[in-house]
Amino acid sequence: MTAMQQPGKLIDKFGRQIDYIRLSVTDRCDFRCVYCMTEDMQFLPRKQILSLEELFQVARVFTELGVKKIRITGGEPMVRSNVMSLIEKLGALPGLEELLLTTNGAQLDKYAAPLKAAGVKRINISLDSLDAKRFKRISRVGKLERVLAGIDAAKAAGFERIRLNAVVMRGYNDDEVVALTDYAVERDIDIAFIEEMPLGEASDHDREQTTCSNDWVRGIIAEAYQLTDVTAKTAGPSRYVRIEGKNSRIGFISPVTHNFCADCNRVRVTVEGRLLLCLGNEHSIDLRAILRDRQLGEDDLKQAIIASMDIKPERHYFYDKDYQQPVRLMNMTGG
Repeated sequence: MTAMQQPGKLIDKFGRQIDYIRLSVTDRCDFRCVYCMTEDMQFLPRKQILSLEELFQVARVFTELGVKKIRITGGEPMVRSNVMSLIEKLGALPGLEELLLTTNGAQLDKYAAPLKAAGVKRINISLDSLDAKRFKRISRVGKLERVLAGIDAAKAAGFERIRLNAVVMRGYNDDEVVALTDYAVERDIDIAFIEEMPLGEASDHDREQTTCSNDWVRGIIAEAYQLTDVTAKTAGPSRYVRIEGKNSRIGFISPVTHNFCADCNRVRVTVEGRLLLCLGNEHSIDLRAILRDRQLGEDDLKQAIIASMDIKPERHYFYDKDYQQPVRLMNMTGG
């Protein structure tokens, strides 16, 4: 089976249209979260990562191929030097309908307003605990007060939607599910609970022991709130519920217990220029090699991206011992 392409669209061999890319602008981060990277993480040398100009070129080519939505990720995107210049250019791309950002929030007191002005419409902020000691245990180096200040700055900036992302881990923060939900509801912002994914080797915990099912998480929230399923599909993997009488939505991203592959509409570009066709598989092509070959041009880049649709797999198989598991860590994957 091969992908059946239509002009100006990216369609894989399973008939799924790809109109969403997650663009990683750095593998570096000012946190060292236990579910994302090792404590003594070695980051990529500068020559191996795409320049801001190369990242913009990739983004522009994707929009010419029908991509309507770009999410800027990392690592932590806001630690990349001069990243605002790239974000401003992305915000002005013809044909792009949504520019989004995922961040740990620690830089938002400085950058929330400029991000909104540059065209970022929605923002996701990681928040795994409301207890300062626990927060530092999970992030290893992060300061909770900086993230909370960043959330306040994002609220003041006036983004269309703000969503908190919480990775629930047994023995780390599984008793804070309702408290985190309360925090979001009190501020009229959304929250999504994410099952921990087996990307790379965790250095200080056994993921099969710490991973919490979102069925369990939802059950805990349902004891405190009346929940109603949102039937409308979103462009991402989250499945939402609403709380009676509240503006906030609660999302569940369940790659382990309820994979969302059938509706997959996205690919990832890592900061080293690898076009990753699936979060949970290693199917990829090297865009950096094309970008840096002086004998090749944008048409070659487009054709490589179009051809990659033939190798996008149908689904991932997290924790299935019959299938090889990804060896890359989350910061190398692009969020």
